Amino acid sequence: MASEQPRTTALRLAQAKARDVASHYPQALVIGSDQVAALDGTAIGKPGGHAQAVAQLKAMRARSVIFHTALAVLNTTTGTIGSVEVPTTVSFRDYTDAEVERYLRLEQPYDCAGSAKIEGQGIVLVERVSSDDPTALIGLPLIALADMLRANGIPLV
Repeated sequence: MASEQPRTTALRLAQAKARDVASHYPQALVIGSDQVAALDGTAIGKPGGHAQAVAQLKAMRARSVIFHTALAVLNTTTGTIGSVEVPTTVSFRDYTDAEVERYLRLEQPYDCAGSAKIEGQGIVLVERVSSDDPTALIGLPLIALADMLRANGIPLV
């Protein structure tokens, strides 16, 4: 939805993924997660190719992007679904065009929102990361997941 806020999109998609999988697994806890990156409040999608990735990375240079990672846990026994969004702010360095090209040749992050794979070579483009849950940036906020599993009666240790 074009007018939807990135945070809302991430939550909607995480819940939709959980509901889709849950239809095949009665009597289960089903986890759904999704992430939407936003620059100045506007969603940045997956680039899909080199030219769009270059444009995204140039737009993010020396700026901050918020990665909205949403998590949904659906209890198919009770029919309840809990969801949370964990924002992560990534401040990018003032990298050069040559660094963008080298990074894209090495990583080819064309399936990642914002063209930045923090868990790989993309870390060299980053100046700072700020989040209550550092695992959220990779795509699954594990601190939030642990809280939600405990709330559903799952012992974790």
